[in-house]
Amino acid sequence: MTAAENVCYTLINVPMDSEPPSEISLKNDLEKGDVKLKTEALKKVIIMILNGEKLPGLLMTIIRFVLPLQDHTIKKLLLVFWEIVPKTTPDGRLLQEMILVCDAYRKDLQHPNEFIRGSTLRFLCKLKEAELLEPLMPAIRACLEHRHSYVRRNAVLAIYTIYRNFEHLIPDAPELIHDFLVNEKDASCKRNAFMMLIHADQDRALDYLSTCIDQVQTFGDILQLVIVELIYKVCHANPSERARFIRCIYNLLQSSSPAVKYEAAGTLVTLSSAPTAIKAAAQCYIDLIIKESDNNVKLIVLDRLIELKEHPSHERVLQDLVMDILRVLSTPDLEVRKKTLQLALDLVSSRNVEELVIVLKKEVIKTNNVTEHEDTDKYRQLLVRTLHSCSVRFPDMAANVIPVLMEFLSDNNEAAAADVLEFVREAIQRFDNLRPLIVEKMLEVFHAIKSVKIYRGALWILGEYCSTKEDIQSVMTEVRRSLGEIPIVESEIKKEAGELKPEEEVFVGPAQKLVTEMGTYATQSALSSSRPAKKEEDRPPLRGFLLDGDFFVAASLATTLTKIALRYVSLVQEKKKQNSFIAEAMLLMATILHLGKSSLPKKPITDDDVDRISLCLKVLSECSPLMNDIFNKECRQSLSHMLSAKLEEEKLSQKKESEKRNVTVQPDDPISFMQLTAKNEMSSKEDQFQLSLLAAMGNTQRKEAADPLASKLNKVTQLTGFSDPVYAEAYVHVNQYDIVLDVLVVNQTSDTLQNCTLELATLGDLKLVEKPSPLTLAPHDFANIKANVKVASTENGIIFGNIVYDVSGAASDRNCVVLSDIHIDIMDYIQPASCTDAEFRQMWAEFEWENKVTVNTNIIDLNEYLQHILKSTNMKCLTPEKALSGYCGFMAANLYARSIFGEDALANVSIEKPIHLGPEAPVTGHIRIRAKSQGMALSLGDKINLSQKKTSL
Repeated sequence: MTAAENVCYTLINVPMDSEPPSEISLKNDLEKGDVKLKTEALKKVIIMILNGEKLPGLLMTIIRFVLPLQDHTIKKLLLVFWEIVPKTTPDGRLLQEMILVCDAYRKDLQHPNEFIRGSTLRFLCKLKEAELLEPLMPAIRACLEHRHSYVRRNAVLAIYTIYRNFEHLIPDAPELIHDFLVNEKDASCKRNAFMMLIHADQDRALDYLSTCIDQVQTFGDILQLVIVELIYKVCHANPSERARFIRCIYNLLQSSSPAVKYEAAGTLVTLSSAPTAIKAAAQCYIDLIIKESDNNVKLIVLDRLIELKEHPSHERVLQDLVMDILRVLSTPDLEVRKKTLQLALDLVSSRNVEELVIVLKKEVIKTNNVTEHEDTDKYRQLLVRTLHSCSVRFPDMAANVIPVLMEFLSDNNEAAAADVLEFVREAIQRFDNLRPLIVEKMLEVFHAIKSVKIYRGALWILGEYCSTKEDIQSVMTEVRRSLGEIPIVESEIKKEAGELKPEEEVFVGPAQKLVTEMGTYATQSALSSSRPAKKEEDRPPLRGFLLDGDFFVAASLATTLTKIALRYVSLVQEKKKQNSFIAEAMLLMATILHLGKSSLPKKPITDDDVDRISLCLKVLSECSPLMNDIFNKECRQSLSHMLSAKLEEEKLSQKKESEKRNVTVQPDDPISFMQLTAKNEMSSKEDQFQLSLLAAMGNTQRKEAADPLASKLNKVTQLTGFSDPVYAEAYVHVNQYDIVLDVLVVNQTSDTLQNCTLELATLGDLKLVEKPSPLTLAPHDFANIKANVKVASTENGIIFGNIVYDVSGAASDRNCVVLSDIHIDIMDYIQPASCTDAEFRQMWAEFEWENKVTVNTNIIDLNEYLQHILKSTNMKCLTPEKALSGYCGFMAANLYARSIFGEDALANVSIEKPIHLGPEAPVTGHIRIRAKSQGMALSLGDKINLSQKKTSL
């Protein structure tokens, strides 16, 4: 391979643990070594200069022996070297040797190889010495006419930076670049030139845009993006220009580039509030979501659509696009689907609810036919909840939805079936006219229900809402069908005995050896392995639940039978029929009690279930009016109270949302006149491009910008003492996945501190990304050092370290100042979140890490303590306000939060007020925390321990 074909890297890596080379050995390598040796020596020189070494004796050696070489790697390293090497004498004059270097720059600018020309032009952008740049101006200008686009585009950048820093060197730069732009054909060169005109001479940029505004669609995407930015800035600075450019933005919505379409749609929304503009932008966003394959892009654009909806005048426009928004459901990602369904639900109105329900029903049926995917069940759950919400808001739709959804009660996925059951329970209570339909459908699917939890819920609904004689009789028939032959114990014993017939025993297959979990051998015959399987299949569902030892369903069945028997008695006047029905119900309960006490079930019946069934037997034997009221009226009233409380809560949250959206203007608010607003103020308020750039850089937390009182000073941590030779303090800025430490280092001595290095180490799931570079600090000088720390998970972390330095002229060892620890707070990652009771219980059962914290506080009020914990842990209380109201001496509440990494944190607060210790006694009890990771559980426990006591003001 020739030198020109060698791959060239700019990454310079030197092992730090090795002994630094002497100046003499470096000089020798640079003078007499081959290309490889010179390359290594040059790398070492660069590292040493960055570490604070001056090495003035090597400058002439490099000019004589390294500068003439044509190797590309050396050329690239030399550009780095010339950038960092001191170019002036202590009194500020340019070194004589730099004239030779300047001549080398000029030769490289005229080099026949376009890579060398282009990289030299890029390097000139970093030069801050006007005396070095002045002789090079003719060569830089000449590069604008080079045949290769790489050279031309870097020449534009070089001219722009020189014009910005030293305008006197090239006063006609805007005119020169404008002429270049008119004749240029390459997209990247045009983009750089147009970018320069925007910042250097906006009027010329607008003149150029005016001449080619009709051809904008034919330009490359990188140039189109810059044009969008220019139009945005011009229209915000001068609103009268909007009419001139808004057509151009409309055209760019049809661009082939997704990035241009996205920026154009965002700009159009800020420039115009007309319904046509909002519709065009929203349509563009929807197309982007559907066509883009990246889920992150889909989520970002969905967020923009949701922001559009927040504006009251835009909501009406978006309501017409609900069906288009639902096209996004074709995306397999669950998070995208979740946001889409929520957005559609927020936008649905009486005009389009029917179409929405039809689409959702199709989606529900589709999930039934799809081969099981891990997210299919969760998606089905989402669809069920959305249909539930639609039916509650638009009762006319319930009749269409219920028959489709009730098919899912027999689904294997318990979560989706539970949601359907919850929906059916609410619908049957709220909509009287739908009760016969629901009861009929429930009786149809009852025998196919596979989950015991769903079975219990279905039993309750049937027992509560079967009001006619025929329906009650049907329920009894279904229960008998589901229970099988009774009495259960005798029939099961007969079956066991009847299974083993002599002729079958003759044909027993050969025994096979199996290895158990413990590693021992177990012998199993063909008879014992095949027969029970058949028996399990033939077994009716309720009988199967009871034989598995689940007798809670038996207690529920007893309650249901009692309800329908009491209702049957009130409906049927014939004493014989009444007695017959009650006797049948009592027989079922008695046979279940008998089964529970026998050895047939896998687990014996619990005392609680025995008590419940015995109570139901007693109620049926007496049939008193009081019990009739309790079983048939009080239960339904309790449900009614619960649903009305839930509805009130939903209405309250919707009211809060609408209050947030309605921007109220107070009578004494100052009027903002655009003409009187300072330019910098206006741009800081409205510059969407700046905001999106900040978001891309990770500054997503806008709390500091929103609240002027939350200044950086509140987050400054002092690292050393005031009397230390080096004083240091750090501002800790926590972004989503990284922490930026901005450390101020002050030399408090009268000596020059060389190789002043900030050495950091971390504890916990934190990782230092790069080692901060060493500095040289003049007497009483100060400097800022930035260090990046990556965060891997939600847990408390500690950053510790020291500052080491050498004192110039002193022969002693390196000096060291130990820094105070910086504690990274878990609260920066935790945000309050919501989940349903069922999800909370499921996570509580699944999570393996638990941390139990004993309450140790000086707070004497239960509610005040709970609020204090919520405030200090950033968690949300899931227990409703009504459940916590009143005073009874103890309190239990569930708390939930989610981290920005998607980790869940659960907590259960069980506290009481020991009355026997007097009214001033503090709250006692426990807080149990559960999380998926150990770090999360421990960190949250530490946080609660630290903040339990209320500080007295």
